[in-house]
Amino acid sequence: MSQDVADRDRVSSSEGRSESAEEQADRQWQELIQEIRVAQTGVQILFGFLLTVVFTPHFQGMGNPDKVIYISTIVLGALATGALIGPVAFHRIVSGRRIKPQAVRWASRLTFIGIVLLLATCTSALLLVLRVATHDALVPWLVAGVLGWYLVCWFGLPLWARARHTSEQ
Repeated sequence: MSQDVADRDRVSSSEGRSESAEEQADRQWQELIQEIRVAQTGVQILFGFLLTVVFTPHFQGMGNPDKVIYISTIVLGALATGALIGPVAFHRIVSGRRIKPQAVRWASRLTFIGIVLLLATCTSALLLVLRVATHDALVPWLVAGVLGWYLVCWFGLPLWARARHTSEQ
């Protein structure tokens, strides 16, 4: 391949890098996998713990509303686990097909969905634990406060930084 063709195939990414589409996809894939490792660990620990609750004597004495919250939390955790493991399966199935840029986009979408489901799982688990532990009228307010904190940390600050420090592309 001539140098002119190689230069033409290079793209400038949002980070100001000059890299080919394949190099950009490889870098983005590695970054995404690192992000998934963090989120996946959290959801797997939480989900594993939640799976054991049903086998405890205390679970049998829980009222219907708490059991509904528990079942909802388990389903949310299962969905989050699926979404966060999905990119690995996606990559394995399409590997070698020369569609890494598309695979990165789909894996990124699955990861975002997994993070939203993890948010719902954490919030629901907190609601369940606080209801069972305290039966206090402040529980919904505490959960709302923690949910607000998650939203600020996970979405608000990144969206603010993106809007403030990047230009329209």
